[in-house]
Amino acid sequence: MKTLILMHKDLVPPEEVNEKEVDWEKIPWMTEYDVITHLKKFGHNIKVLGVISDLTKIRTAIKEFKPKIVFNLLEEFNGEAVFDQNVVSYLELLKMPYTGCNPRGLILARDKSLSKKILTYHRIRTPKFQVFPCNQHQKKLRLNSFPLIVKCLNEESSLGISQASVVHNEEKLLERVQFIHKNFFTDAIVEEFIEGTECYVGVIGNYRLKALPVWQLFFKETENPEKEFYTTNAKHSPKYRERRGVETGPAKLDEALIKEMQKVAKKTFRALNLNGYARIDMRVTAEGRIYIIEANPNPDISEFDDFAQSALAAGIKYPTLLNKLLKLGRLWSPTTSFYHV
Repeated sequence: MKTLILMHKDLVPPEEVNEKEVDWEKIPWMTEYDVITHLKKFGHNIKVLGVISDLTKIRTAIKEFKPKIVFNLLEEFNGEAVFDQNVVSYLELLKMPYTGCNPRGLILARDKSLSKKILTYHRIRTPKFQVFPCNQHQKKLRLNSFPLIVKCLNEESSLGISQASVVHNEEKLLERVQFIHKNFFTDAIVEEFIEGTECYVGVIGNYRLKALPVWQLFFKETENPEKEFYTTNAKHSPKYRERRGVETGPAKLDEALIKEMQKVAKKTFRALNLNGYARIDMRVTAEGRIYIIEANPNPDISEFDDFAQSALAAGIKYPTLLNKLLKLGRLWSPTTSFYHV
């Protein structure tokens, strides 16, 4: 199938790569390389397009290459992560099928405050929260129990999250809010910090959904793993991961609880009008209470990252996963009603 692979211009892999000499932990284009390589191996006729801020490049490539679908790996536009939904909206205006989530789902999931309001309406448990906007008079704290965790309202990939994000008094909370405002130029969201086990559930589908095996975040070298969470270092620093014993893998939880987590993940997917594929992040308390932390549409799908590995645990090999995402993209219709909670 003729497939246009859309990605950030700086993440276009070199045409020639010596896999034995590459330091895979340091390169930024691993996902792009994996998708390109496996689609080629599977016989697809592909064209790679790197974009930063020029929509006409997309239109021209579609007009000249005439793809059947766009494999969308673009997570920002003109340096703004919140503009990713505008790119898929543009593809829909061009009547071009694409992989991944629709623009409405991207908008709802990206805004952690809005998504939590929707989840609460659908009686899906999520931490209590409060938003502290930029460039406004500082709000009075309404949440009355600590610890709390301070995050960017619209960013992902654990951006801005560190051990200092968990605060135990109002003074430290306001300091961290100011840190988010000044360093990331975004509103801050303050949430209840849920002590427990951090897990992820991949979901694939448009209308009929499949929940992948539950994946768990382990901290094997810490005394209180229930207080740990996925910081920027825990996610991206090999030295930190080794020191704390950070690993991810199949969840070691009660089978009944795992089934309930998969059920809640699918309900969350539907409530936020997602499609294609997503990763639902949650924390589970010692009593088995499930809290949805956030939904991540279009998560990392490199071959050895958590989403693809959980799919493999379900018997879905990586090339099959990529082809499944292509099929879902071809079957999705932006004009079909998808309010199906």
